[in-house]
Amino acid sequence: MSTDKPGQQINPLRDPDDRRLPRVPEPCALVIFGATGDLSRRKLIPAIYDLANRGLLPPGFVTIGFARDRGNFVDIAKQAAQEGARTTWREEVWERLAEGVHFVAGTFEDDAAFDELAATLTRLNESHGIAGNAAFYLAIPPVTFPLVLKQMERTKMADNEAAGGWRRVVVEKPFGTDLPSSQALNTLVDDVFTPNDVFRIDHYLGKETVQNLLALRFANTFFEPVWNGLYVDSVQITMAEDVGIGTRAGFYDKTGAARDVLQNHLLQLLALTAMEEPVSFDAESIRTEKLKVLRAIALPENPATHAVRGQYQQGWCAGERVLGYHDEQGVAKDSTTETYAAVQLNVETRRWAGVPFYLRTGKRLPRRVTEIAVLFREAPHLPFSNTDTEQLGQNQLVIRVQPDEGITLKFGSKVPGSQMEVRDVAMDFLYGESFTEKSPEAYERLVLDVLLGDSTLFPHAEEVAASWRVIDPLQEFWSQVPPALYRAGEWGPAAADGMLAQDGRTWRRP
Repeated sequence: MSTDKPGQQINPLRDPDDRRLPRVPEPCALVIFGATGDLSRRKLIPAIYDLANRGLLPPGFVTIGFARDRGNFVDIAKQAAQEGARTTWREEVWERLAEGVHFVAGTFEDDAAFDELAATLTRLNESHGIAGNAAFYLAIPPVTFPLVLKQMERTKMADNEAAGGWRRVVVEKPFGTDLPSSQALNTLVDDVFTPNDVFRIDHYLGKETVQNLLALRFANTFFEPVWNGLYVDSVQITMAEDVGIGTRAGFYDKTGAARDVLQNHLLQLLALTAMEEPVSFDAESIRTEKLKVLRAIALPENPATHAVRGQYQQGWCAGERVLGYHDEQGVAKDSTTETYAAVQLNVETRRWAGVPFYLRTGKRLPRRVTEIAVLFREAPHLPFSNTDTEQLGQNQLVIRVQPDEGITLKFGSKVPGSQMEVRDVAMDFLYGESFTEKSPEAYERLVLDVLLGDSTLFPHAEEVAASWRVIDPLQEFWSQVPPALYRAGEWGPAAADGMLAQDGRTWRRP
């Protein structure tokens, strides 16, 4: 078992930006299991190149790919970096990076391959000066985690003391399929690595707008006083996708929208929205406040009326005719897996008493968008006639996570003219217009944090367990009822609209 070596904790809000004080890790290696897979090619390798291009990787940085098929990994990595990089392509940057690119071919059952990986890391201590420092990224299906972790335990690659430096592991979601499987996975990982060296990645927490939610609330004086049930009517958190399941039927049909998105992304966004101000912006303090929220979540008393799941049928989406879920390749004709989930949750704290949190996620919806909408109560008295205010809605503060990152404040204003007509107007803040520097891609930020040992943006095992305690009862209820149907290109099943209508509310149209 590894010895405990605390990681470096860095404040993501108060640190100067990269240009003034670059956050560069000490010399190290990043080992990617599943190095030729989709996640590695689309996200990880481009993120590594972008970090190098920004000067945020240490000299002699090493990338080691581990996969069954070798091919020419340097060429594969270069193509992936060129296709996915967000920064300008510079051949000299890639050439320096490529000097540290290595590959070990083998299967997860192959003892000799893991022995070779361990020997490669040892050799790199002298050739590249990594001083025993390495992070291991499990970009592989969760079912294969036990094989890889046991091999790492056998070769002592996870042991900080044996390595002479730090050893960390990155685990992709989903973190189990329910509470018992999640606890079993956490026990397995913690038996091989120490808890401080385990990084459970939720890429939504690496998005700039999500992090800006903390700055919005706690760096300003005019939002926090009204951030409570006295002024807030409800909160809507939406993650909508206009795509279907693509080639992911093998994964998605066993998982569904609730486990894939609701359990992690949306509950984390809820926790950040509802949390109290932490005593400081270090990982432990933020984790403490998020955990309080997750443990205070109350499920609806009647899930039949306040929890809806759906499944898309054929229809029109993004301007083209698309198949229904049952017609997607690899999906069973009688599958009851949900592609849409919506639920009302309550946070039973003094701040949020009586404020419903509506969460929804779905595939084949009209557009791709993720947002947090805080809807405020109506003014207690309006000294205008009904005709003057018939186009006036609720005040809203909308944090747009993707794709148009920014914030919109919606409020009432008089229409120019001789009459007192009041209607909604909006003030927009867009990242792309307000800052000359592009926001880093989520994986770029999170990979850098792993190498720095900063766990602020990574859910802890207790957060994962608290989230499953919310989702498991919903899954048990939903397993007894068929999913409601909705046409591709619509905003989900009619039952989801009815869920809000019974409380006198409507979904916000992003």
